[in-house]
Amino acid sequence: MIGGVQNIGRITELRQRIFFTFGMLAVYRVGAYIVTPGIDPEVVRNFFQQMQGTVFGLFTLFSGGALEQLSIFSLGIMPYISASIIFQLLTIVVPQLEELKKEGEQGQRRINQFTRYATIALALFQGGLLAVALENGQFGQGAVAHPGWGFRLLCMITLTTGTAFIMWLGEQITERGIGNGISLIIFAGIIIRIPSATSNLFQMIRTDEFSLLQTVMFLAMAIVVVFFVIIVERGQRRIPIQSAKRVVGKRMTQSGMSYFPLRVNTAGVIPAIFASSLLMLPLTIGQFTSVPEIDVFIQTYLNPGGWLYEGIYVGLIIFFTYFYTAIMINPADVAENIKRSGAYIPGIRPGKKTAEYIDRILTRITLIGAIYISAVCVLPTVLATRMNIPFYFGGTALLIVVGVGLDTIAQIEAHLVSRQYEGFAQGARIRGRLQR
Repeated sequence: MIGGVQNIGRITELRQRIFFTFGMLAVYRVGAYIVTPGIDPEVVRNFFQQMQGTVFGLFTLFSGGALEQLSIFSLGIMPYISASIIFQLLTIVVPQLEELKKEGEQGQRRINQFTRYATIALALFQGGLLAVALENGQFGQGAVAHPGWGFRLLCMITLTTGTAFIMWLGEQITERGIGNGISLIIFAGIIIRIPSATSNLFQMIRTDEFSLLQTVMFLAMAIVVVFFVIIVERGQRRIPIQSAKRVVGKRMTQSGMSYFPLRVNTAGVIPAIFASSLLMLPLTIGQFTSVPEIDVFIQTYLNPGGWLYEGIYVGLIIFFTYFYTAIMINPADVAENIKRSGAYIPGIRPGKKTAEYIDRILTRITLIGAIYISAVCVLPTVLATRMNIPFYFGGTALLIVVGVGLDTIAQIEAHLVSRQYEGFAQGARIRGRLQR
C-alpha cells in the first residue's frame, strides 16, 4: 500500500488527475459560500438550526451545507440525482428508453442528455418553490430583502445555474479527474463537516458533557462499524461461468472459468435515501402546520427513535433495496447474455433455469444487503436516543463516504496496475529488440 502511494507521484497522468479533482472540489466548496442575491443568510441559518430531523436535513447533506445559508449551490446535486433515478425507473416502463439502454455507449449518452434536461427542469421548479417559500417567511421573517417577481426570477435562475454548474463539475471530474464526479461532490460535502464535529466533541469533553471514557468507547465502536461497512461493501457472491469449447484452427480448446459477481449491497445508498425522504416528509409537514392533532400524532408515533418509526424505516429500506436491485439486475437478461456468448453455469441448464438460479441467489443476497443497510442506518438513532450520545451521525452519510472512498481507491489502483503493466510490456519489447 505504501509503495502504491509512492508510485502515485511518479505517474504524471495520475498525479494530474488527482490535482484536477482536488481543484474542482475546491471550486465547489468556494461556491457553497457565495450567498444567493437578495437573501439574508443569517435569518436562514437560524431557521435551519431549528429544522433538525426534517427533510431539510437530507437536502443539507447533499448540498454540503450550502442550503443552510441559501448559497448559489443551495439545490446541490439533488435535482440531478432525482432525474437520474426517474430515468432509471422509466427504462423499465418506456420501451424506447429500454431500447436506448441496450444500444450501449451511444444509447447511454442519449439517456444522459435527457437526464440533463430533466435536471434543469427540476431545478427551475424547485428554485421557484424555494423563492416563494422565502417570500412567505417560511424560512424566517426578513429572509428576503426585496420580494417580488424580480427576486423570484433571479432566485430561480441563480439556483438552476448553480445546479447546472455542479453537474458540469461532476462530469469534468469523471472525465478528466479520478473517481465518479457526482459521488465525490457529495463526499466532499459530507467530510467537510468532520473538523467542526471534532471541535464540538473536544468542547463537550472540555465541559464534561461527554466523558473521556465515553469518547474512547464511541471511537472504538465507530472504527468497528466502518470496518464492518468496508467488509460488506466489498463482499460479493461470484457465480462461476464456464465457456464452451472452441475450435481454433484444427484444435479443440477449452476456455477458462470466469465469474459473474453479485454484490451484497447492489442498491448502494439509494434505499436509505428513499426511506429517509418518505419518513422525514411527515416531520417536515408538521413543522409548517399548526394542527394539534398532527403534532401529537407525529410526536407519539413518528418520533425518530421510537419503535414504530424505526420499524417503518427498516421496512422501507428492505422494500427499496429489493426494488432498486430489480432495476439494476435483470436475471432473465443476464441468462440470455450468458447463453448468447456460448457459456453456461456448471450444473445449470442454459435459459430459464439459469435465470431462476440467478434470481434465487440474488434474492437471498439482497436480503443480507437490506439487513446490513438497515443496521447501519438505525444504529446512529439508537446511539443518540438510547445511549445518551449528545450528537448524531448519519448512517446514510457513512454509507456514502465509505462507498465513494472505496470506489475512488479502486480507480487509483486500476491506474497504477495499468501503468505497471505498460512498463512490463515496454520492457519486454526492449528486451526483444536487444535479443534480435
